[in-house]
Formats: sequence, C-alpha cells, structure tokens
Amino acid sequence: MTRLAVLVGTRKGLFILKSGRDRRRWSMAGPHFLGQVVNHAVLDPRDGRTMLAAVRAGHLGPTVFRSTDAGRTWREAKRPPAFDKAPAGEAGESVAHVFWLAPGHAKEPGRWYAGTSPQALFVSEDGGESWRGVKGFNAHPDRRQWIGSGQEAPPDGGTLHSINVDPFDPAHLYIGLSAGGVFETRDRGATWSPLNRGCAADFLPDPSAEYGHDPHCLRVHPVARDVVYQQNHCGIYRLERAASRWQRIGANMPARIGDIGFPLVLHPRDPATAWVFPMDGTTVWPRTPIGGRPAVYGTGDAGRTWKRLDQGLPKAQAWFTVKRQAMGADTLDPVGLYFGTTGGEVWASFDEGAKWHCLCLHLPHVYSVEAAIPA
Repeated sequence: MTRLAVLVGTRKGLFILKSGRDRRRWSMAGPHFLGQVVNHAVLDPRDGRTMLAAVRAGHLGPTVFRSTDAGRTWREAKRPPAFDKAPAGEAGESVAHVFWLAPGHAKEPGRWYAGTSPQALFVSEDGGESWRGVKGFNAHPDRRQWIGSGQEAPPDGGTLHSINVDPFDPAHLYIGLSAGGVFETRDRGATWSPLNRGCAADFLPDPSAEYGHDPHCLRVHPVARDVVYQQNHCGIYRLERAASRWQRIGANMPARIGDIGFPLVLHPRDPATAWVFPMDGTTVWPRTPIGGRPAVYGTGDAGRTWKRLDQGLPKAQAWFTVKRQAMGADTLDPVGLYFGTTGGEVWASFDEGAKWHCLCLHLPHVYSVEAAIPA
C-alpha cells in the first residue's frame, strides 16, 4: 500500500513516485497530462485524497485539473482561474499560466489558493472546482506598481508564488511576487501590505525600496508561530514577526558559494532547520551549481552556520538547475528531502541530506516536486 507519494510536475506531464514509509522501494505512476506543462501539483493534506494540478494544456490553455482519488483519475475545473471581463474600452488581462497551488487552512476544508502569471491571486471554496479572483489584491490600486512593467520579470513572465497560509490564523496569508516582493494580508486578502524591510534589492535604483524585490521562494513554518524564511534573488533571509524585519542568514554561507538560489525547504517540526540549493549568481547569472558541483546546504541553527550536503551527488560536470518549486520534504522521521532538476532527474535523501540517491532519470524538465502522505 502506498504510504508516500512524490508529485513531480514537468514540462511534459505529471509523474507520481510512490513508496512505503520505509522509502526502500519506489514505483512510478504516469505520465498524466503527457505533453502538457504541469507547473505544480499538490495533494490536499486535509483529506489525503484530493489533488490539484496546474496545467498549461495546448488545447485548453492555462487551467486546473482535480483528482479525488489521489491522482488515479482527473477532471478539469468547471471554472478555472481567470480575470473578470474588462469594462468596455479598457484593456483586460488574461491568465498566461497557473503557477502555484496552496491548500487553505486546516479549519477551512475545500478552500484553495492559486497564483498566476501575470501576478494575481485566486481562491476556490469548493475544492478547486471553481475559482474567483481575490479582488483585494487583483483590483488593488497599487497592484500595477507592485508587479512592475514586465520588463523586470523572468523569461516566462512574472508570477505570484509562495502562497503561505498562517497555520495559526486562516485570515493571515503571505505571498511572493517575482519582481515585486513579499506581501501579506491579515483579512483573507481584503487588504495587503509589503513585507520587505531588511531585504537587499541590488538591482533597483533604491536597494531598500518598499517593493520591487524578487523573492524566489517563501516558506512559513508549519508548527512554530511567526517564523518565516525566504530564498531571494539577493540572499537567504529569516523573519520572526515580532521584529518585522528580515535578517540575511545567507551571509553566513561560505563566501565561495554565496547565498543565491531558487528553492527553500523547512524541517516540518524544527524551526531552526532549513535547506537550500545554491546556484551560481555571478555576473551573467548562469543559474547552475557552482563549478558544476551540486550540493544542498543545510542549517540546524536558524542560519548561523551552514553545512554542505553532497554525498552521493555528482562530483563534477553537473550543470542543471533546481527551480523554486522543485524541492520539497516529507514529514517522516528522519525527514526525507527531494529535488528535481532541469535535466529530468529526481534526487532524494532519507536522512535529512546526509546522503543522496537518484530515484529516477530521463524525465522531462522538472518544474515542481511535492512530497505527500496519501490517505
């Protein structure tokens, strides 16, 4: 019986790796949506059966698919995320792709959030069947300034990502905007505030600007109140909300490695433990492992010190990228870590990064990795 699933979204479909809790033997299901882009796929931890997948299908365009049997069968949402029709004479917006999916609070079954490109937020109250825009963000008078002109955005367009629901307060959400910054709401999206104090923005005329930053991945700790981490275009940061100012814990990384990267993973129980995957962020931003020698770096003391974790990984000539959604963790003990590469590999560690194993090769370009415990 499957006790662990790793959902791997790729450029050409969704693959589901399955194992028992001992994580000794693995099988693969899929591909689902063969030939279609799957930006993100998530199992609802509230019921252990519902899965949503953010799919960019050639014939359907950007949409969301839903499964109620842990990924065996799928059905498209009745009303996918889409902008309201613009008034006559005004330019409208259209969703280019659904990028990030997040289940709502444990006390709000059926509630989901979705982030899109261009940067907008959508919510579903019926388990992902139908979606509506969060007007407090999408129609905010400052949204256009927050998301920028598009010239600052990544090649695939700016995205709203890293949707985090405060585990202690369902009305409190954090989001990340590529080329925008971190924002939060304490009233389910009716009002929003930038949350970027302390973050560097070396690419802006004003490096301490209130918004315009580029968070790559934002994580709120699931059991420790008000502990937030982010991997940013300009470093690794930690925030305790009593201070409301980010601290650059990445400054403690080895100087030859730096603190630039895309994904960030938190230990599900220990708020002082986190893992990142550093990338070469020098002059031309090659976005590859430094020197072609990939490694995960972990901290067990909230970023005061970092340890290189590369046993089992290629020792040289490995030039892949690990994207912001392509690294995750399970909740077992010891914690299992997983990451997927642009070269189609999925790597795993079953001892919190001490040793790595390649679970599979030759998948399409990996966009997202999520570990989950099915019911």
